[in-house]
Amino acid sequence: MVSTYIDYNLLTRDMKTSLQRTAQQTLVARETEYYKANIGNVTSIDEFLGDYRLYAYAMKAHGLEDMTYAKAFMRKVLESDLSDDNSYANMLTDERYQNFARAFSFSQSTEVVQSGAQEDALIGLYNQTIANVDSKMAEETRYYDTMMDTITNVDQFLQNDRLRSYAFRVFGVDEKYFNFADVRGALVSDLNDPNSYFNTKFEPALTEALATKASSDQALSALSSRVQSQSRITAIDALMALPETSDEDKVTLQAEKTTLQNNIATINAAFPEMTSNIDAYAGVEAEISGLRTQMADPDLTEAERAALQAQIDQRQTTLSTMKGVNFYAADLKTKQSESTATIGRLAVFKDLALMYDFAADGSVPAGGTAQAEDSRKATKEVYAYKAPRATTSVALLHKAYYEDTIGTITTVAQIKSDSRLYSYILTAAGLPSSTTVATLESILTSDPNDPASFVNTKGGEYNAAYKELRAAFNFQTDGTLAAGDKPQTAAQTKWTSDNYMVRYNDADEAADASLIKSFKSLMSVVSNVDDLLSDTKIMKLALTAVGLENEGDTVRKMKKVLTSDLTDPKSYVYTLKDDRYLQLAKAFNFNADGSAGVPMLAQAESEILNTAKSYVIEKSRFATEDEKTKATAESKYYSAEIEKIKSLDDLLSNRRLVDFVLVAAKLDPETVTTDYLRKMFEADPNDPNSFINTEPNTTIYKELVASYNFGNTGDLVRPEFGIQTKRGLLETEDLYLNQTLEQQRGEENAGVRLALYFRRQASTINTAYDLLADSALMQVVRTTFSIPEAMSTADVDIQYAYINRVLDVKDLQDPEKLEKLLLRFTALYDVENNVDMSGAQIILSGGGGGISADTLFSLSQLRLGGF
Repeated sequence: MVSTYIDYNLLTRDMKTSLQRTAQQTLVARETEYYKANIGNVTSIDEFLGDYRLYAYAMKAHGLEDMTYAKAFMRKVLESDLSDDNSYANMLTDERYQNFARAFSFSQSTEVVQSGAQEDALIGLYNQTIANVDSKMAEETRYYDTMMDTITNVDQFLQNDRLRSYAFRVFGVDEKYFNFADVRGALVSDLNDPNSYFNTKFEPALTEALATKASSDQALSALSSRVQSQSRITAIDALMALPETSDEDKVTLQAEKTTLQNNIATINAAFPEMTSNIDAYAGVEAEISGLRTQMADPDLTEAERAALQAQIDQRQTTLSTMKGVNFYAADLKTKQSESTATIGRLAVFKDLALMYDFAADGSVPAGGTAQAEDSRKATKEVYAYKAPRATTSVALLHKAYYEDTIGTITTVAQIKSDSRLYSYILTAAGLPSSTTVATLESILTSDPNDPASFVNTKGGEYNAAYKELRAAFNFQTDGTLAAGDKPQTAAQTKWTSDNYMVRYNDADEAADASLIKSFKSLMSVVSNVDDLLSDTKIMKLALTAVGLENEGDTVRKMKKVLTSDLTDPKSYVYTLKDDRYLQLAKAFNFNADGSAGVPMLAQAESEILNTAKSYVIEKSRFATEDEKTKATAESKYYSAEIEKIKSLDDLLSNRRLVDFVLVAAKLDPETVTTDYLRKMFEADPNDPNSFINTEPNTTIYKELVASYNFGNTGDLVRPEFGIQTKRGLLETEDLYLNQTLEQQRGEENAGVRLALYFRRQASTINTAYDLLADSALMQVVRTTFSIPEAMSTADVDIQYAYINRVLDVKDLQDPEKLEKLLLRFTALYDVENNVDMSGAQIILSGGGGGISADTLFSLSQLRLGGF
């Protein structure tokens, strides 16, 4: 027989090759292939436990072969929530059960419309989008200003998407549905040329629409005045008929009635057809009313009642062919609305003709530009005012206007009539936009020295603002200025502008905070895609965040986007070729039927838990309490941040996360660069000559890479397997091969099996108690340090102290020191042990002095208080 020392060295000199030879054995290869081919089809614990080959393979891999029979027990292990310290598996002292449960992910994938990380990301994107509004618009204005100097013809202008989009936004042209010929024709039109495109195609319709609107406005106003006058005359007649109405009052009422009658006469003369038709209609209505009054007589015979009803029906028929007040009101409002829309549509073309200076042939006049300086300035200002929210650029425009204008003001009335000044002052003072003009006038004309004045008695919560505002102006109580006074001193104007620049976006910020709060609250009750799409607040935030708020997309299109399969490059969202829709789809998790799905994460939830736990174990080994606390805090950071990772680049760009991952995988971050790790992720694990397969720590790196859901391009993909991740599958296969190798070698030489087992378990040994808890590990220690067998009967604390005298457990984490220890063990094993009847063989085979499966099972139940 080959010595333990030689056999162990031959195996571990190239452990990778040794394991490959084991994997190539017919039975091992067949069972491994069966496991890999079928584990992905399992969807439940029942299916897993019902397939004996799968179940037995996994049990052997995790060193639990002797517990394969205990399916009820293992079911409780698999059903455990490993994130709960009091769950079944976590309460068992043997960590093999926890490791077994961690290798699978039954019920650890949560279906949710939006994860916490997705919500934070979308809200963050919304905040970033609104914060970028001003800078984005400023950049577009800079581009417009620069490029307009280079434009030499109208086609060059229209073919530049950014310039065209800028102009269309200013002048209100619909980018999706505009008529190219009409826009181009307007741009090259000379409004003074009767034969220009605009004057021949649009001017007649515009003139007609203006006339229609003017006549409709006039007629509608007259109709309203006539109805009000008639109503008031009826009321006057009623008042004059009252006995208590005095003669003096009757004279006054009669004078008012005469004025109203004259007004009606004037309207009748101006609109004879309309008013005569209305009067005729009213006459028939009065006849019908009279007939109905007659029918109310209880003494009528059936024949008389029938005759009256016939007359009513006849007049109703006549009435249906006549035109009354309601007809004219509706007709005039329709004409008013249609003409207003026509004017607005055609005015766009007139503005384009007016604001650009292209010649009839589309060229720019010699020595000129496509747009004059004053027109360009006006265009840029309108663009700024088109911002969806208050921006710094617009605020500065308002500030400039205020400071240029306020010095010319001489009365409060002038401020009241200028909406820009009025709004600016309210904002500067921190008053709500609902503050009326009358209130502002009362503030500015109030006497601050009078305790009973407006600013000293009104305003409630805004009283302090009233007083500050009053102090910022110098108007007298009659709204004028004293001789030599200005409405504001330089200091007062500065106070107003400074406060305006601080407060100009307060309303938007409050609206944003309210929208975000509503979004969070409303998302908690959304359960499917229809719920999401039907909520305007949710969609407002989501669409604004990704820049789709102005697209006007249909619900049907949005539904197709949100239910697209992000792992299928042919799915609907990818056919749109617009990253904004892809961003929207990635912000939520919907299945094809619109139900809530599982988020696409860089790691499955079970893997996040595994990685975090592994990190804490590594960092807590031989650590102080403070270091353990920091390790736990870091694991929380990782668990939160990894949910935000959307690509391999995202992960590798965060060195804090990279270091965490390396430590969790038992790798030294100091020796692994980010580029080196990237090569591991980008290598083909199925190519035996790839970078990852030629690395000495192949298994560690393959399992690390497999624990993440990155595709070939580095983007997220859906996991391929159901109850087990790629890492879990690789780990199970590796453990199975190691167990098989150890068992087979143990049949020939138990010492080799003990050494291989110790070598594999060394990374999990934290204290001497871990050695004492495992009889196989302890035999290696006893042999290596010649500890008498009788020592095993001593008190545990004595054994613990003795082991610490002969062995520094920390050395087991040093590969060189560990290898020296095992070489010493193998050298001494054949001398100190009876190879033909080794205690190690008895221990590792489950017989002899080992703890039986039944005993292990019973002890676990005693600790937990039974099933």
